[in-house]
Amino acid sequence: MADFDVVVVGAGPAGACAATVLARKGRSVLLLERGPFPGSKNMYGGVVYPRMLDQLHPEWWDDVPYQRWITRRSTMMLTDSQAISVDFRTAAWGRPPYNGMTAYRPDFDHWLARKAERDGAELLCATTATGLLRDGDRVVGVRTDRPDGDATAEVVIACDGVNSFLAKEAGLFGTVDASNYTLGVKETLAMPKEVIDERFAVRGREGVDIEILGGTSGVGGGGFVYTNLDTLGVGVVLKVPALAAQSIRPEAIIAALKAHPAIAPLVDGGELVEYSAHLIPEAGLSMIPTLATHGMVVAGDAASLCLAAGIWLEGVNFAIASGMYAGEAVDEALQARDVSVQGLAGYERRLASTFVLRDHRKLRRVPALMLSDRVQNEYPQLAANVVERMFRVDNPAPKPGLRRIVKEERRRAGIRLRHLARDAWAGVRGFG
Repeated sequence: MADFDVVVVGAGPAGACAATVLARKGRSVLLLERGPFPGSKNMYGGVVYPRMLDQLHPEWWDDVPYQRWITRRSTMMLTDSQAISVDFRTAAWGRPPYNGMTAYRPDFDHWLARKAERDGAELLCATTATGLLRDGDRVVGVRTDRPDGDATAEVVIACDGVNSFLAKEAGLFGTVDASNYTLGVKETLAMPKEVIDERFAVRGREGVDIEILGGTSGVGGGGFVYTNLDTLGVGVVLKVPALAAQSIRPEAIIAALKAHPAIAPLVDGGELVEYSAHLIPEAGLSMIPTLATHGMVVAGDAASLCLAAGIWLEGVNFAIASGMYAGEAVDEALQARDVSVQGLAGYERRLASTFVLRDHRKLRRVPALMLSDRVQNEYPQLAANVVERMFRVDNPAPKPGLRRIVKEERRRAGIRLRHLARDAWAGVRGFG
């Protein structure tokens, strides 16, 4: 007999939601977390979109540990001295059922894991799964670094993060390509709530999310600024090979971003209270591994379920959903007494029929487009120059037409028309 029906490795959103689903089904579940508490190892630099929790924890907003509800979203393009922003604000996102929120991930992850524990899962922290236990070609548990050692199970759900050693040991990943990853680097700056409210033009628990293209000192990637209650998250997401090829360090890139004329007034006077970094799977559908083997499935970042597609930058919602669907599929396999790849096939079917894989498939071309040199460097400069000339008054010279401005600035930037047309078509197909 196995020690547990299921061992879930990693008490992040994917693992906690998988454990909750299975515990509610009456399964014996061990939820392992290598940190001293759930979320203690987590670094996150974005917005949480928790609507998937409607199904698992109705009216979750009543007790979720949030910082601010995002009611204003800006997308910004930066050159060395210019900025263009598309700014959207809506009061609807500041009331139930809400859209997105900022949250400290240690608080949020701890909240989700405690709910799993209250539903009957056994949470064991400060415990690292060091490898897989096998019976032939079937996974039957995990080894741990605890003195009492192994934990056996009918099924293992690996939610152990972007560098999932369990998924790699199981042979679910192919060759790891560094170009599929970015390094997210974040500073948390303390600032009085009233100062944040005034600078970002919000009130109460309203919040702002600013996503940035450019401003990364020539290293491919992007940046962000988002508001917590009395801190700001400011950071960059950097393409790993491009960063490795440069002599500049990530903290210097953040410093340059904070000094940009469009960002400096927002962050001035903030006190640095935390610095953190984390690898992010950015390549979308092309890097998702095989999702199941005999006796094991992978979910969340361990399955590279992160959508970095320009205006859509999401991850926690995919982790929550994949954890829930993994729990449902594993319970289904246990009922059928078939935990082979075929018995666990319900997991991928669920992902494929919902937003998890449908969004990844729809936007499969976008990550490569957004990280291309032209989109990263040439187009922001072209767009900024065009807008500057549109609004500049050059009297006594008459105003030039928009067509002329675009033509002249495109030629000045050295952008070939065929490249512009090809990238535009790729964008239409990718976002279509």
